[in-house]
Amino acid sequence: MKHAAGLLAFVARFAVLGLALAFVVGLLWPGTGERLRQRFGLDAGGVAQVAAPAPGAAAAPTLSYADAVARAAPSVVNIYANKTVTEQALRMYTDPWMQQVFGGVPVGSVKRKEQSLGSGVIVSADGYVLTNNHVIANADDIQVLLYDGRVAKATLVGADPETDLAVLKIDAGNLPVAHILPHTTLRPGDVVLAIGNPFGLNQTVTMGIVSAIGRQLSSSSPEDFIQTDAAINLGNSGGALVDAHGNLVGINTLLIGKAANAEGIGFAIPVDSAKKVLDQIIDTGHVVRGWLGTDYTFVPVAANGGLPAAARGVMVADVYPGGPAALAGIQPRDILLSIGGQDITDPSDLRKREAALKPGSKVEVSGLRNGVPFHVDLTIAQRPSQLDDGSLDG
Repeated sequence: MKHAAGLLAFVARFAVLGLALAFVVGLLWPGTGERLRQRFGLDAGGVAQVAAPAPGAAAAPTLSYADAVARAAPSVVNIYANKTVTEQALRMYTDPWMQQVFGGVPVGSVKRKEQSLGSGVIVSADGYVLTNNHVIANADDIQVLLYDGRVAKATLVGADPETDLAVLKIDAGNLPVAHILPHTTLRPGDVVLAIGNPFGLNQTVTMGIVSAIGRQLSSSSPEDFIQTDAAINLGNSGGALVDAHGNLVGINTLLIGKAANAEGIGFAIPVDSAKKVLDQIIDTGHVVRGWLGTDYTFVPVAANGGLPAAARGVMVADVYPGGPAALAGIQPRDILLSIGGQDITDPSDLRKREAALKPGSKVEVSGLRNGVPFHVDLTIAQRPSQLDDGSLDG
């Protein structure tokens, strides 16, 4: 037992001496232990070693849309439209009981100033700005706040209630212009960014995706819209909807609000449609569309030999007296199958092609009446102005 205790004490003394020697060597010559382990092929005790990036090496990319925003945001402006509102003035009774029973007495009218907030997009270096018609409607004075802080007075060039677009002109130099591709292709699921002036908070960016394309918000309107879940609030109207690279893809226009128990449903006018409106307004001051003079809907099952409701063609629901269709003899419940020699697929297809026809031009329309084919020639008229039904907010 004594022999074992002595051996243990001997080993302990040498272990302490070895640790002390290792401490002194490590203190005087740092890194000696690492070099010895590498020389004899020993690892670092199972501790993971993280290699530092080589000098000049590119860091891993971070998912961000900051570059797209930096590219698009300077062309987005804030719009302040001032208008005069006339209201009925009332004189109230001083006696509470009389006031409760009789209310107020009309004593004339009173005028007050009201300001609408919105957004816009600079689309040309010579000062043309696209915004929404409802932002500047009936405005007496329109002021535009630029990205760099400048304020410019805007004049109204023209407006198109059908698309709710308006074109303004500002007199300012060195203007940042939105990046617009020759042709824009969007798919549901594409990332989009909405840039605008919600609630007067100035430049604000929200992100979402394209929820759907080709949405028609009115049964009579030929225009289609981009549906997106990027947050669009009051004041965003007229602002930019851009893709992940900062290219303009739409003009934010409408939202279905919480009053309809909706969330994440906003709409923008496709930039291709907006460019056509812009060009016509600059050239003539207004937009001209063709018109057949009918209301139409999908072909019902029974009207097309048992085919599903999505069968080609449209069924005439109503004919406007004195319109092109009425003058050509088209009647309600007629099935229209082709126009200008091209098949009609559905009401949306016909509305777009109808609008693209030049007023005064003649076109052949073919269809069925009580199952019997017919062909008529009609002269396209100019589409009358349509009023917004006010069911959407913007």
